[in-house]
Amino acid sequence: MLKAGVLGAGHLGKIHLKLLQQSTNYDLVGFFDANQEAAAVIEAEFGYKSFPSMESLIDACDMVDVVTPTLFHFECGKKVIKAGKHLFIEKPITHTVEEADALRDLAKKHGVRGQVGQVERFNPAFMAVNHMIDKPMFIEAHRLSEFNPRGTDVSVVLDLMIHDIDAILSVVKSDVKRVHASGVTVISETPDIANARIEFENGCVANLTASRISMKTMRKARFFQKDAYISVDFLEKKCEVVKMKDAPENPDDFAMILTNAEGVKKQIYFDNPEVDANNAILDELNSFAEAIKNDRTPEVSLSQGADALRVAMQVIENFKML
Repeated sequence: MLKAGVLGAGHLGKIHLKLLQQSTNYDLVGFFDANQEAAAVIEAEFGYKSFPSMESLIDACDMVDVVTPTLFHFECGKKVIKAGKHLFIEKPITHTVEEADALRDLAKKHGVRGQVGQVERFNPAFMAVNHMIDKPMFIEAHRLSEFNPRGTDVSVVLDLMIHDIDAILSVVKSDVKRVHASGVTVISETPDIANARIEFENGCVANLTASRISMKTMRKARFFQKDAYISVDFLEKKCEVVKMKDAPENPDDFAMILTNAEGVKKQIYFDNPEVDANNAILDELNSFAEAIKNDRTPEVSLSQGADALRVAMQVIENFKML
């Protein structure tokens, strides 16, 4: 078992502590939080060992899970890596692209593994269909949530949209060509609503919308590719696949047949792949443990985390503020 510790014991940090303690891949040694009064309360309530300093926690671990505010990701991650320990770091990977690239290069130099907490990669609905997504040419994603002050220290792009940016980059095997974006500031000091159009070199276009002041919660993505449409509901953990194939000469009475302008007939097939229930955060942590043990590239590498942040920053830089 890998000795694991958590830096940052806020809302998400407490979830990570609980899951690391449950995991059969890790031996949870404890946590460090800069707010020592809050740390004492957590230690008393849950029994997790509170360390007196970040350095003392890092020294006691094989893997450190960084769940601090984004602004502190780079400094924490750098200390973990320089100590020769493996790094799991929540999204976004860092506050700037330059920091993300530096962290990636530092991990290579010190020969340690690093994974970014892009949890939607482990969403069971996405996992059920991602192998079916093949050269999509148009993608539409909506990620809407009700207002919550937690997370408003960063733009809605880094808070919410980055989930969809990462998922899309994982299935579109092409470089980004151009980004258009608009943002609206309503409550926060940074945009609360954003829309981005991302154009790829291979011709694929992704249209993403994110809002943190909606009346309802939605996390959906749709992928359109030749002869197929794939829908993923990240929130409800459901997915649907609609495929079109050449119609047989003698279709049955219930077959859905479409005929295009050239007279070519296609039959429509509907499929709802089975979605296995899981705990996505636990799965991503266990996946990282397996990557460390088997000396392989993690599912969401530091390089991929840097790529997602780079595109997110392009969206922010291209904002036309409304």
